[in-house]
Amino acid sequence: MNVRSLLTDAANRLADAGVESPRVDAELLLATVLGVSRGRLLTLIDVPDDVSVRFATLLDQRADRVPLQHLTGRAPFRFLELAVGPGVFVPRPETEQLTGWALERLAGLDGPIVVDLGSGSGAIALSIAHEHPGARVTAVERDRGAIEWTRHNALSRVAAGDTPVGVVEGDMTDPALLSELDGRVTVVVSNPPYVPDDAVLPREVADHDPPLALWGGPDGLDVVRGMLTVAARLLHPGGWLGIEHADQQGGSLPALVRAHGAFADVEDHPDLAGRPRFTTARRRPATG
Repeated sequence: MNVRSLLTDAANRLADAGVESPRVDAELLLATVLGVSRGRLLTLIDVPDDVSVRFATLLDQRADRVPLQHLTGRAPFRFLELAVGPGVFVPRPETEQLTGWALERLAGLDGPIVVDLGSGSGAIALSIAHEHPGARVTAVERDRGAIEWTRHNALSRVAAGDTPVGVVEGDMTDPALLSELDGRVTVVVSNPPYVPDDAVLPREVADHDPPLALWGGPDGLDVVRGMLTVAARLLHPGGWLGIEHADQQGGSLPALVRAHGAFADVEDHPDLAGRPRFTTARRRPATG
């Protein structure tokens, strides 16, 4: 079948199903079936019938709003490609900015200690280890389904030559979490569950991302409330905290961090679209 007409028909079908980027998704699905890069599609004229059948199957699933990354099995994040699928939160481009902020805080430091709370696929932790090989990074994840993806991606990055990342099964609100690192951590970073309980989400998210990675109570900040005490305990004086949040939490989350009392220099940061996206702060010196 002709590649151009196949993609045009597929993009139209995805558009009718409400998919936000129908042409891009159609091209990525076809490239996945063919085992080639998306750019390579430009050089092809026809595809075999068996490829068309497999492509149609994936197209049906995408039209039913199965996440694109679950169908391709991969999610790009900064300089990495991570394995993802059912049971793990698909990393979003917005989180790349939080990761970049963390790396800026680590620049020039020898052997900094970093903790990623609620690591999921490992996107933040593994990117930091990849881009700052001297960092000692620990990824914490509580969901037993998601942590299998964390471990898988961590092993893959070690095989590719990156500095190993420690993967710990644990709850980011646990008062005893990583107690051996108390007062030693340079950066604590987190993309926690922050979706308010009454939020309406796209089907790709609501039906396929794990609930433990999404829901954060009535205002979306229940998990963060518990996590702040853990972060304050882990960080050394002057250490940095970075937390991603929802658009509508650009005022409430910084206020929550300020009210905690252990943090100074609280600041909120926009994403590339100008929407409030993550809050940062520094650990005050301990008192008493």
